[in-house]
Amino acid sequence: MTDSYFPQHGDSRYRTTEYDLALEFLPHTNRLSGRAVVSGVVGPAELAEIVLDLGPFRLTKVTIDGRRPARYTHRGDKLRVRPVRPLRPGAPFTVEVRYAGEPRTVRSREWGELGWEGLDEGALVASQPIGARSWFPCNDRPDDKARYRIAVTVPSPYTAVANGTLTARTISASTTTWVYEQPAPMSTYLATVQIGPYELVDVAHAGAVPQPAAVPRALLGGRFEHDFARQPQMMTLFQDLFGPYPFDDYGVVVVDEELEVPVEAQGLSIFGTNHVDGRRGSERLIAHELAHQWFGNSLTIAHWRHIWLNEGFAKYAEWLWSELAGGPSAAALAERSRARIALLPQDIRIADPGVRRLFDDRVYERGALTLHALRTEIGHAAFVALLREWTSVHRHGVVTTEEFIALAGRHARRPLDGLFAAWLYEPELPPLPPLPPLVTQRR
Repeated sequence: MTDSYFPQHGDSRYRTTEYDLALEFLPHTNRLSGRAVVSGVVGPAELAEIVLDLGPFRLTKVTIDGRRPARYTHRGDKLRVRPVRPLRPGAPFTVEVRYAGEPRTVRSREWGELGWEGLDEGALVASQPIGARSWFPCNDRPDDKARYRIAVTVPSPYTAVANGTLTARTISASTTTWVYEQPAPMSTYLATVQIGPYELVDVAHAGAVPQPAAVPRALLGGRFEHDFARQPQMMTLFQDLFGPYPFDDYGVVVVDEELEVPVEAQGLSIFGTNHVDGRRGSERLIAHELAHQWFGNSLTIAHWRHIWLNEGFAKYAEWLWSELAGGPSAAALAERSRARIALLPQDIRIADPGVRRLFDDRVYERGALTLHALRTEIGHAAFVALLREWTSVHRHGVVTTEEFIALAGRHARRPLDGLFAAWLYEPELPPLPPLPPLVTQRR
């Protein structure tokens, strides 16, 4: 089914299984050269063309299944590849695309520039929701998840970071190739590459989930270490609440730029220097981005209208962390949140906010309030059991609001229809029930 928020993006007639990307980037000229091998499987109907989203690069070669060059057209950010004969239903295929040029961000009226952004010293990639085409050919829809291999060649003074585990680093006379592999299925908007003169350090202690970090040297020796010191504790708490961490490792990049908000990616979060102040002033954002690894990355929304399943859950994780860490309780933060958004127009339905309000603060805040009301209704133990089952049943899959409501109902003693209708589907803000402090203890 086509995503009604972005009907011109992606193609539901096939699904991808793997992206193998080999990229070369020259920071000072902002020039990107790439070879992308996209593997997929045809859907239930015969397929006469394979349509990929791709920005205005110069193409040098396009082939299907490693054979002779394919017929194709490339305009309007769409690459249409036509096999000699239509592909049969269920047939596997491979498209190889070689391309080059200066990456151009995808401009949006609502969220600014998306995708690959060249920096003075490197590159920053933030593709959510429709910026992936700015740097590789893809089926750009959230419900189409595939495994990735990303190799990035850059001048040797630079560090390249991408999704997954660093499996190889090859140094030549003047360049270094960094190879990352992400075997867990990943949506295109969560794919990223970060390039800069970073130092590599470790956040986690021995025995924990590996937590590497790439950080500007000027932030090391105090500020970064202090601000991220409690991330391993967050990891332990969230595994207690949400279930096992869903990926092999969890990376952090701090770019040498100020960012309005951190950037979410699979197995990786990107912060700006303004988020590292040496006083843990952005610790709630560290918790928020870590929680996204469960809610948004392992469990990915089937349609953009379900965005509250990403942002509401990550916002509520901030409140849970605050309470356990000795800050304001989740109940107190919920009261503050409700008072704040009660002053805003009550004209949004959180379960279907519309494309212009996809990242509206009310989606985040009221999404978290929905979970707070749910936890009040069913109790803390049942709430944790619900979240752990939710992340286990749908691990590395796609999810919908309707599926969450159905599962929540099985953890409740009485119907939840009224609760979800009031919080998710009605614009008027409901009253917030009281809740005792979180009783979870650190283990």
